[in-house]
Amino acid sequence: MAELVGPRLYSCYNCRNHVSLHDDIISKAFQGRNGRAFLFSHAMNIIVGAKEDRHLITGLHTVADIYCADCREVLGWKYERAYEASQKYKEGKFILEKSKIVKENW
Repeated sequence: MAELVGPRLYSCYNCRNHVSLHDDIISKAFQGRNGRAFLFSHAMNIIVGAKEDRHLITGLHTVADIYCADCREVLGWKYERAYEASQKYKEGKFILEKSKIVKENW
């Protein structure tokens, strides 16, 4: 009998709250504060913090830290605004740090 398997998910490493779908990954070639990070088109069960301007590797961006809605762990950030034309594709997208998420249903 075949097992019913749900969608492949990423969860908060601390409390296992579901935070994104594998299908929402845009790129795995990003750098977070603590190493590798993934760019996602959508995130769920998160809290978006206050906006602030940060100088990142690719220039100045307005970003907001994102937190797990259950345990309040910082998981990454949301790109609110990119000031360089070549970086505009990031606006409204989410960075989740690889060290802060775990795979579920793989």
